[in-house]
Amino acid sequence: MKFYRILILFFAVQSLSLQAQQKTIIYGRVSDTAGIPLFLVNVFAEGTTYGTVTTDQGNYELELPSGKMYTIIASSIGYQKGDTTLFASPGKRIRFDQKLKISSKALNEVSISHRQDKSLNMQRVDMRSFDQLPNASGNLETILKTLPGVSSGNELSSQYSVRGGNFDENLVYVNDVEIYRPFLIRSGQQEGLSFVNPDLVSSVQFSAGGFESRFGDKMSSVLDITYRKPERKAGSASLSLLGGSAHYEGISGNKKFTWLAGLRYKTSKYLLTSLDTKGEYNPSFIDFQSYLTYQVSDKLELSFLGNIAQNKYNFIPKDRETQFGTVNTALSFKVFYDGNEQDRFRTFLGALTGSYQPTSRLTLKLIASGYTTDENEAFDIQGQYWINALDNNPQSDTYGDSILNIGVGTYLNHARNTLNAYVASVAHKGILTLPGHNIKWGVKIQREMIDDRLREWNMMDSAGYSLPYSDSVVNLYNIIRASNSLNSNKLTSYVQDTWSLGADSGRLFLTGGVRGSYWDLNNEFIVSPRASLSYIPAWEKDMLFRFSTGYYVQFPFYKEMRDVNGYLNTENIKAQRSWHFVLHGDYNFLAWDRPFKFTTEIYYKALFDLIPYKVNDVRIQYLARNNARGYATGIDFKINGEFVPGEESWASLSFLRTREDQSDDFYIDHNGNRIEPGYYRRPTDQLVNFGLFFQDYLPSNPSYKVHLNFLFGTNLPTSPPASDRYDLLYKIRPYRRVDIGFSKVFKSEYNDLKTNHLFPAFRSVWISAEVLNLFGVNNVISYQWVKTVSNLNNIQGQFAIPNFLTSRRFNLKITAKF
Repeated sequence: MKFYRILILFFAVQSLSLQAQQKTIIYGRVSDTAGIPLFLVNVFAEGTTYGTVTTDQGNYELELPSGKMYTIIASSIGYQKGDTTLFASPGKRIRFDQKLKISSKALNEVSISHRQDKSLNMQRVDMRSFDQLPNASGNLETILKTLPGVSSGNELSSQYSVRGGNFDENLVYVNDVEIYRPFLIRSGQQEGLSFVNPDLVSSVQFSAGGFESRFGDKMSSVLDITYRKPERKAGSASLSLLGGSAHYEGISGNKKFTWLAGLRYKTSKYLLTSLDTKGEYNPSFIDFQSYLTYQVSDKLELSFLGNIAQNKYNFIPKDRETQFGTVNTALSFKVFYDGNEQDRFRTFLGALTGSYQPTSRLTLKLIASGYTTDENEAFDIQGQYWINALDNNPQSDTYGDSILNIGVGTYLNHARNTLNAYVASVAHKGILTLPGHNIKWGVKIQREMIDDRLREWNMMDSAGYSLPYSDSVVNLYNIIRASNSLNSNKLTSYVQDTWSLGADSGRLFLTGGVRGSYWDLNNEFIVSPRASLSYIPAWEKDMLFRFSTGYYVQFPFYKEMRDVNGYLNTENIKAQRSWHFVLHGDYNFLAWDRPFKFTTEIYYKALFDLIPYKVNDVRIQYLARNNARGYATGIDFKINGEFVPGEESWASLSFLRTREDQSDDFYIDHNGNRIEPGYYRRPTDQLVNFGLFFQDYLPSNPSYKVHLNFLFGTNLPTSPPASDRYDLLYKIRPYRRVDIGFSKVFKSEYNDLKTNHLFPAFRSVWISAEVLNLFGVNNVISYQWVKTVSNLNNIQGQFAIPNFLTSRRFNLKITAKF
């Protein structure tokens, strides 16, 4: 009996072995023509039921019965199909890599967003639109400001607000490395270049809320940038009245080493001369970036991301004249200046990444990065001013002239501020793809070292009286003297999984994850669960529905811990927190035989342990106490598609309401009553935002194009910087701006234009003429608050002098890619 059992077991094992030998494994990687891996591409054997989809790294593995000829097809909406015919040899592993070309009849963003959004609350931005976007700053973030939920009222800045959050609440990643920006910058005039170099970018993904656990500890949004891995030698150069850029990329002969490097230079002098304040502007911003990769073996790759940036802002003001007020009360503010401002911001970033892929389903990464910034801010500026009433009678011969002086005085602003910061981190990330699952995990340890020295004071004189007035001593209006040092460590980790389920009624994607964060400064440990459920019904109409929720925290990063007087609160400060609830729906459809996509998102954010703040230009001043709660709620709409055949355009409309309530902000009125303001508008509360990007061309000659960028945002609240009342609000009038560009495309890699023999060595060449701020609207970014001495009732007068943004300017730009 034992012999028969052994014999039966032997034949069973042989049968299983023979059965295994009769299988063939087809594996490989699917990408687009630029080498970007494509996610959720269908890979199947034609005429069979065998098929699979690619991972977010573009990898797949397909098991087939041996001994047959198969046609393997890779297909995805928006791309041309790729196929090959092969023989499935028994027991073999056959590699089939495929590069898919974009379908000329499909809209790139519609197709990519539809595929990506099945499991992720991220939208992909088409970088081809950025090349033609009329752009005063030259920064990539300009295109984000036209997206739903995003607002910005400063064309000189790359900073933006998302759904009621401030500039410091937005995450930015480049190739999995978190990006930081300088601390001391107080105006868009000083800001210069943002970190992201558009010439190096291969893909841009953005989420306005409800994002995954793998993204870090911020409360508003995430911008995920991927730099290219070159597959050939190429480059580009661009030159305009606002600066220039150049980049070069390539790959070694053995295909193991690739390089990508970019140099940018920007000067905003031409734009700044349109401001009310006249003088000698000498800003210069320059940076160099490189992304290098080396393929050690088939399984191991090393890469390095480096950046060196130096921003200088030198300014010698001369005079300023600003007219403000209303029709009934027209005023003029005239100033003569002495002194100058000299600011310098130097930043360095280096990140080394090792990526190990033992199998097509498993990817392991180790990332070591370091960021340092050296910042100096120095100015001594004296202004002698007159405030005059203007003749507001249109019938008068002196209409618009000064008829009465109502204020005279002097102010002197002094600063000698320095800040040095260093952030170092080591992180591990992993991705495992299993049938129906996509598992991601990571752990990161980070050390922050910051040294800050503040020396600021302001003197204000009104009609010969120094404010605040004293009959015995001369007082300064404001004094800040502080020296702070901060050393702390943060440990974060996450794990998440995406389940993919198919049924006759539709397809379901569930992403669930949890994030853990620990900060040793106050021994705070927080667990953040997050989840997203996406459903694609099996309807004739192409629709998607998603619900996302999660717990989001934001640990203070120095600025939140420093109050307006320079005091650093490290004892009882803790993370700000929020719950996100996002309901999303999109509809892909055809109109006029062209693709379109309509997207709607309804959201609510409950905010806890908030640190109140005020915004002056792009400078955020925090109260440095977790003494507030609040909320943000709204709805976003976007429609994008080929309103003109072959050219993508879009329009977005957002409605927002955000409020906060401080727990200890009561005050005593003139009658001795205790007043508790309750909920009031947050500094980013902007009821309506509208963005439009539209492209068109001459039907008889598509190489002549026009590009229109329009932004509108309703009023924002503001308050005097020295006021203790956060509920005492004034209104910054609505932001309205139209930029238009006209371009002549001599050669294009995307469009089927007639061959131009003048540029045989170039892939694309175009020249564009831009009119920035087409209608010359005087948009207000902030106010300069001027006080006068007390009247007989001991009440000081106060004037809010608007600081206007740039006026109409003409820009000429030429770009060539080879």
